[in-house]
Amino acid sequence: HTSGDHLVVGSLDRRLVWFDMDLANTPYKTLKYHERALRSVGFHPRYPLMASASDDGSIHVFHSMVYSDLMRNPLIVPVKVL
Repeated sequence: HTSGDHLVVGSLDRRLVWFDMDLANTPYKTLKYHERALRSVGFHPRYPLMASASDDGSIHVFHSMVYSDLMRNPLIVPVKVL
């Protein structure tokens, strides 16, 4: 993420894993939306969007909001499947 405190990892076992590096070494959130291995994940540089691409030929777009207030958890909402 552009804030530098968040890391998104796509795995061969179809999972998208979000780590909040400030709070813990364990995943904050694990998402499983794809049918096959994930090949690419990324955050949009300006807008609160995140996307994942998979071997199943689909791209999932998520609204992913990270708040500056550490007491609020990041928000992840599925937006569209391409």
